[in-house]
Amino acid sequence: MSKRKRFIITSILLSLGFVSIQLFDNQFRFWSIGILSLLTAILFFWSLYEGLAKDMTLLTLVLPTMFTASVGIFWFLLPSNFFARIPVTIFYGLGVYALCLTMNIYSVAAIRTIALLRAARGVGFVLTLLTSFLVFDAILSLKTSFWMTSLLLSILSFPIYLQGYWSIPLDKKASRDIVYISIISSLAIGEIALCLFFWPVTVVGGSLFLTIAVYILLGLGQVKLEQRLFPQTVREYLLVGVLVFIGMFIATRWGG
Repeated sequence: MSKRKRFIITSILLSLGFVSIQLFDNQFRFWSIGILSLLTAILFFWSLYEGLAKDMTLLTLVLPTMFTASVGIFWFLLPSNFFARIPVTIFYGLGVYALCLTMNIYSVAAIRTIALLRAARGVGFVLTLLTSFLVFDAILSLKTSFWMTSLLLSILSFPIYLQGYWSIPLDKKASRDIVYISIISSLAIGEIALCLFFWPVTVVGGSLFLTIAVYILLGLGQVKLEQRLFPQTVREYLLVGVLVFIGMFIATRWGG
């Protein structure tokens, strides 16, 4: 069976599974999302098995699994309206197929040079930001204590950063630099989340701000790994952060 057929089958099966989780009662919803996330990892392993081994290529399974989990939790935050959930289902199916194509390019590029790698990195970067936003939104919606929220966001950010930074060198062996920069970046997200706890910001606003932080940290880290970290590049990323911070400060309803 060709890879493209496997990608289509994977997208269809996961989309059907995604729709079916709404049939479960609320007490079983997290279990159903967990099972669907595990199924995602299994189906992606089946779809990409030629390029996978017991090395860093297994990171290609991280983003699809977290994408399923984050969209699944976001699904239950939506109103119980059939028409409101149709776009999410379509978005999920298209996202899974895009991830199949992107992760396939990553796994192949880890073995040999491939022309579509730069385009795949761009798509992977966007999907990483989308997944990050959904993860942050889900965690902040729990409204747990500030230290628990900060800890959860740091832990969940680590694999997101790790696969994002790995997509640049695509080495089969673990790189100490990538692990270190992933740890630092994930700790930074936890610290930012800690600061947001004392800021009267909405869940969506906080999730967006954290996603912008991922955009800046991941973007700067990737250009550093590409050895293209020039002063102009740093200024451009930091300018985005400053503008978003000012926008959030103005939009926040202080004292009320």
